[in-house]
Amino acid sequence: MTTEYEAVIGLETHIQLNTQTKIFCPCKADSWNDPPNTNICPVCTGMPGVLPVLNRVAVEKAMLLAAAMNAEIQPISYFDRKNYFYPDLPKGYQISQYNMPIARGGYLAFPMPDGSERKVTIQKLHLEEDAGKTKNDFGRRLIDFNRCGVPLVEMVTGPDLHSADEAAQYIIRLRQLLRWIGISEADMEKGHLRCDANVSIRPKGSNVLNPKTEIKNVNSIVAVRDAIQTEIQRQIREVEAGNRIEAWTLEWDEESGVLRKMRSKETEADYRYFREPDLLSLQIDEAWKSAVLSTLPELPLQRRARFVQQYGLPVYDADILTSERSLSEYYEAALKAYQGDPKRVSNWIINDLLRMINELGILAADLKVTPAYLAQIIRMVDENVINTSTGKALLDKVQTSGKDPAAIVSAEGLAKVSDADALEGMIQQLIAENPEQVENYRKGKTGLLGWFVGQVMKQTQGKADAQLTRSILEKYLN
Repeated sequence: MTTEYEAVIGLETHIQLNTQTKIFCPCKADSWNDPPNTNICPVCTGMPGVLPVLNRVAVEKAMLLAAAMNAEIQPISYFDRKNYFYPDLPKGYQISQYNMPIARGGYLAFPMPDGSERKVTIQKLHLEEDAGKTKNDFGRRLIDFNRCGVPLVEMVTGPDLHSADEAAQYIIRLRQLLRWIGISEADMEKGHLRCDANVSIRPKGSNVLNPKTEIKNVNSIVAVRDAIQTEIQRQIREVEAGNRIEAWTLEWDEESGVLRKMRSKETEADYRYFREPDLLSLQIDEAWKSAVLSTLPELPLQRRARFVQQYGLPVYDADILTSERSLSEYYEAALKAYQGDPKRVSNWIINDLLRMINELGILAADLKVTPAYLAQIIRMVDENVINTSTGKALLDKVQTSGKDPAAIVSAEGLAKVSDADALEGMIQQLIAENPEQVENYRKGKTGLLGWFVGQVMKQTQGKADAQLTRSILEKYLN
């Protein structure tokens, strides 16, 4: 009898907070485009005699994340030294939090594409500083200390995920949340959001936690899914061959799709944690916590549910409209200005406006097509002032010029041609000039009606009333 296996997956995420300065010194935090070793000082490079000073904004951003993750913010927490030796860690230790972190507990509940829901618990949520970056270049090891001291929140889930797809969906929803509450750019390619995956397998129905491996160097959601799936399949092959799973740390090579052993996995005892002597305890009183949490917006999955309930939108629409906070706010502003069918506004945004947003690489909030302008364009289509194709073209004209849509329609003569006499004369001439197509239509090739409508549209530069045009054409052709 073949054994059916279940994967048991926990994710460790390192989230770079988008503060202007580092967590313990005034150096610039985001140095993605900067030359190596240009944003460093004696504090973040661990020179003797220097003292760290905690960044208040980093603490506040960590508090927002803790609240969004349903975690309990602790009134008192401490920083610790995590000791290990590596070339890109100049101090020989990392300032982190261990047994008394800024927050405890928490969870993230999120929907899967099939409509089911997963709930992932959070075992650790704490503040720490980043290490530097090591690069192997033609046999040389180069070290860039720019990233040393960049503020991070490390978050570790429970072993609650059971497939590569679930793990990928968790990262998708976490990334959405981080951007939504404004604490991180969460760009995995730039290292703003880094993920390590702990993977083990067990027979389905068992509750035993077997030896796990840790996968590092995954820098995209696709890589997270592929690396985990590859490791699950490897472990199943090993177990079925009678071998024991070793607690390795593995490196994912995205180009070749191969996992390579880096080293045996460390335990917490290897880091010899002790309290950071150069920093006082972090004390968060109720007044400070209340002031910070008052800025927390309605969260994306809550807004998604409200859009379905309040506006009667399909889940598909609500999911897209709440993919970014600025897009959801744009939708509600446009709907308020339109004062009409919520689904109609949704269709225009999803089918037409998103194309523009993606092509320009901007947020909805940065569009020159303001929510009020979009509402105006939809109303002009509803009221037969312009036809749908003109309305779609008008979006680009407004985005290019920033001008009022009605003013563009007036200045460029884009109003719909609804004069039956003018259309009739045009159609009579068209029929007279195309006797062969008329004959073929009358012999049964009724699809040619679309060709005739197209010719009228061409002559009127797309401004003809399509329904009226079709009606007049049918009268003459039949």
